[in-house]
Amino acid sequence: MTMQYMERVGFTELGCAGERAHPWVFHSPLHVSGGSRSRHVQGCASSSIPFRAAVAAPISVLCPAAGGMQQLSVLPSFGFLFDIDGVLVRGKTPIPAAKTAFQKLVNSQGQFVVPVVFVTNAGNCLRQEKADQLSQLLGVAISQDQVMMSHSPLRMFKRYHDKCVLVSGQGPLLDIAQDLGFCQPITIETLREKHPLLDVVDHDRRPNVLYPSAVELPKIEAVVLFGEPVRWETNLQLIIDVLLTSGYPGNPYHRENYPHIPVLACNMDLMWVAEAQSPRFGHGTFMVCLENIYKKITGKDLKYEALMGKPSKVTYQYAEYLIRAQAAERQWQHPIHTLYAVGDNLMTDVYGANLYNRYLEENSRQGSKSWVQAKVAGGRGPAALSQDEEIDNSWENELASAAAAHCRSVLVCTGVYNPHTEMPLDTRASIAEMVFHGHRDFRFEPGLVEPDHIVPDVDAAVDLVFQLENFAPY
Repeated sequence: MTMQYMERVGFTELGCAGERAHPWVFHSPLHVSGGSRSRHVQGCASSSIPFRAAVAAPISVLCPAAGGMQQLSVLPSFGFLFDIDGVLVRGKTPIPAAKTAFQKLVNSQGQFVVPVVFVTNAGNCLRQEKADQLSQLLGVAISQDQVMMSHSPLRMFKRYHDKCVLVSGQGPLLDIAQDLGFCQPITIETLREKHPLLDVVDHDRRPNVLYPSAVELPKIEAVVLFGEPVRWETNLQLIIDVLLTSGYPGNPYHRENYPHIPVLACNMDLMWVAEAQSPRFGHGTFMVCLENIYKKITGKDLKYEALMGKPSKVTYQYAEYLIRAQAAERQWQHPIHTLYAVGDNLMTDVYGANLYNRYLEENSRQGSKSWVQAKVAGGRGPAALSQDEEIDNSWENELASAAAAHCRSVLVCTGVYNPHTEMPLDTRASIAEMVFHGHRDFRFEPGLVEPDHIVPDVDAAVDLVFQLENFAPY
């Protein structure tokens, strides 16, 4: 894939409310073949289609356009799923196009004119904290109900909420776990304090004097991986201890106990983009370490009860639920037919959106929106455990109803994806030979990493979607 056909130009766009300069035109769309679909680099077409019109309440309005009258919608029948890192920010630095884009997504009262959910694989803070950060960075008011962290679907796993669970990651882990509904979370640090003999890789942290623990810990019945921790050697050691002792880490290993206690993992990103010039290790890298250590010791695969965060289908189904909730709150009568997932990573954002689109289209053909078909693990690897039946029935009904028809993937060039790669002569072969950075339990399919659209940045993505949807909110 290459962006050599993109050209930054200025042109005047004619619409009902007058003229507006638009900065991006994409000439000679580049088709990328492979898999079951064909995608292309695409943006605002050279034909003039007005994005906005000064109208009040009607559902649609007719405006002059190239080739005749163009019917524009002022009520949304689509929603945005925005990734954050690499799309809106790099580390703590806003990407310049983000503020411009979000000024187009709100009206004069600061209300969103389309349903918007921020779908991030981050999991080191509460939703409200992330909403406050985004509000400050983007200059628009964002509520926590618009923010979906990688761990958000854990609210559905009520079977584990009353159990003692070991949590790994960083940030306010206990606050996050309790906010999700877990009543007995234990951190790695707490476990280390109660069992000081277990963590001995760092010689300087080995205890000089051992004191008996005043309070014994209950049996650990599940492990929840929220995100990459700080001291990997400590976390890896203690998680392995818990898995190989069936929840009693002070006891000797019992390798015959297989399968092990449940493991629920959030955020499978192998790498992510911050201020550095190259991508940094993500939680997916930590998971690779854990999986390989477990298999090296036991000779068996580490099994996951559930995998959450992009690209899992449960993440997109939950995000769609939040989109529909926003539309209902605003009393928008149009059903949400299309989701546009805007991201910077082929292996998570594009793969996940395309995987969910496949699910939606299969269900549409079958005339069913059965939640049972939306596997929690999202993948089909031999070590993935499907636990759909464990999800509370009320959530099943809410998530399965009124599903969208399509989920379109929009790839931006401000993050992990590098648009300057030379165009290979055989595109299909190049994609097929691509190194798969997705999780072990997800199957690599070339068609799933081909974006529906490639645009320079999030501002161009918003313009493109408004044009595709003939949307003119005001």
